Amino acid sequence: MRKITKETVYAFENNEKFKKQNMVVNELGMYLHNHKIAEFVSRIRFEDGNKNINITLAGWNTNTTRERLNGLEGVRVTIKQGQTYLNGEKWNGDWITIIRN
Repeated sequence: MRKITKETVYAFENNEKFKKQNMVVNELGMYLHNHKIAEFVSRIRFEDGNKNINITLAGWNTNTTRERLNGLEGVRVTIKQGQTYLNGEKWNGDWITIIRN
């Protein structure tokens, strides 16, 4: 995992603002090139304990987008024979909720 991915994911998971190169994390989510690729389902996640997230490829099924998402707990995006998979299931890259305990 790249250093920028580790830093971005840390900021996202800990509700810290972050901006470096092509990544931004703020209270609304995680952004790659100004496209939101991840957000928490609950805005008050630190009060209600809900750590579930919504993710998307935002129309950009690139190595970088997949690598950033793969840094998140409970997310594994892969490509096999041109088909994208999320946690072993076919995925079209649209917004989807990842249930995390």
